Amino acid sequence: MAQNGDIQKILESIPATYRGPGGAIAIVKDGELAGQHVWGFASLEKRIPLTPSTIFPICSISKQMVCLILTELLADDKDKVFENALTKALHELLPENLISNKDLTVERLVGMQSGLRDYWALSVLWGAAPGDRFSIYSDAPKALKRLGDFHFAPGSQMSYCNTNFMTIGLAIEKASGKTLGGLLDSRLFKPAGMKTAALRPDTEQIPPPLVGYEGSESAGYIPYKNRIEWAGDAGIQASLEDMIAYEKYIDRAQHDENSAYRKNAQQPHYLDGRKAHYGNGLGHAEAMGMDSVGHGGALAGFKLHRRYFPEKRTSVIVMLNWEQNPWQIGGHALKNLFTPGWKEEEEEKKKGVEKVDVDWTGAYLDEEAKIAVVVTQEKPGEVVVNYDGHEDTISLKSSTEAVADDMTITFVGDGKLEINRIEDGRKFSARKLAKAPESLDIDYTGVYHSTDVDSTLDCTGTGGMLYGSFTGYLGSGPAHLMRHLGEDVWHLSCYRSLDSTAPGTWTVVFRRGEDGKTVKGVTVGCWLARGVEYVRT
Repeated sequence: MAQNGDIQKILESIPATYRGPGGAIAIVKDGELAGQHVWGFASLEKRIPLTPSTIFPICSISKQMVCLILTELLADDKDKVFENALTKALHELLPENLISNKDLTVERLVGMQSGLRDYWALSVLWGAAPGDRFSIYSDAPKALKRLGDFHFAPGSQMSYCNTNFMTIGLAIEKASGKTLGGLLDSRLFKPAGMKTAALRPDTEQIPPPLVGYEGSESAGYIPYKNRIEWAGDAGIQASLEDMIAYEKYIDRAQHDENSAYRKNAQQPHYLDGRKAHYGNGLGHAEAMGMDSVGHGGALAGFKLHRRYFPEKRTSVIVMLNWEQNPWQIGGHALKNLFTPGWKEEEEEKKKGVEKVDVDWTGAYLDEEAKIAVVVTQEKPGEVVVNYDGHEDTISLKSSTEAVADDMTITFVGDGKLEINRIEDGRKFSARKLAKAPESLDIDYTGVYHSTDVDSTLDCTGTGGMLYGSFTGYLGSGPAHLMRHLGEDVWHLSCYRSLDSTAPGTWTVVFRRGEDGKTVKGVTVGCWLARGVEYVRT
């Protein structure tokens, strides 16, 4: 591994490679700071530079910290008073049809295996618009009563779900009689030496001067104002100095057999015994040939990532006030530290497939989840896949197989794909949709209602240009453009829900009546909130 002087050079080279308003990165090695670099501006408008003490919203990195508190509270609970109160609180927060399932446990909630739909995604169906207010104590309880049914059996697979941690955070407060912020401060921030870290749920109140930006260098960067309240799922704010202290704390805790972190970082599993890739707010992944544990965070205008490599006793922290992939930056730095010749190795791997083209691009449908899989090819040697609402570029291993760290796709002929979503613990087939005709033979427009999640869909437009808009307890949301993929399947594009980039793209599958000429209903879903059934009114 590179020495500290080399580490600093690597970190200082990052801004010119990954250009944006500003950022901060640090490497912690063997429990000590090995290098850090802060560049750019906290506020472009006011020309105020970023510093190591600038406070960021760390977003979903909060989840692992909440889990540390939960594990400590349960460990201290010798008479099970807190545990019983926690169970009672969960029964009060979640509807009976969900909480009565014996497999919906705290372990499944903090492992993203609950099978609950994500409220962040569902907010679109409830009529939220980007920039709307969302209150953790008034809007969130209403959301929990409108989740509908499970979209997969608890413990059978993994799907990212902020509902899990919003629920856990509220339940901890009910069960302990203390604020989550107070518990985090006394049990984590102070012991770890995180001097300015705090639970600040209201994202509209990010401490100045920090501003989050959307845009690009070519189009310009625009300040974005968030108005969402978060708590257990993403409500902590901290500086780079705080996060360096946290990484030192984690390194110490990793080597303490009795620590909450040591317990939380153990390998998670599904109900059937298969290894899972997420547990207690920590994502488990192999990177650069080593096991690593970490998490990212995102809010409109902000991207963050932290990752710890136990074998090397090395952490990386990346904090950005713009929307570049932070792990791409962190991974770039670590590759240069761990394996300086990585660029040549990657170029060597590309040889042999760099000229490969495929003949199986097009739109497919995951029949079980009712989610479209759209495969395109822009360059030889790789395909672009849109499944979970985001475009993933995947390298071709052959003319029929594409492989990434967390997904493999195999074309098996007869218009069928076999897909393995490794981190989600799910394997499934997708069939190719028949191409869309030049003129549609059915009228999809109309009003549809879902009693399951208390939402109304209004589909308008003519011919192949349709729009979908949703109304629910959060209001009447904007109209979203819809694109015909084939048969009765459409994409509905949604760049933002309240403030986050999720869910990206929804799949809309219309259901015909027995006459085959009229539409009687529609299934709407995305990876975070699947299979929501609507009936034509």
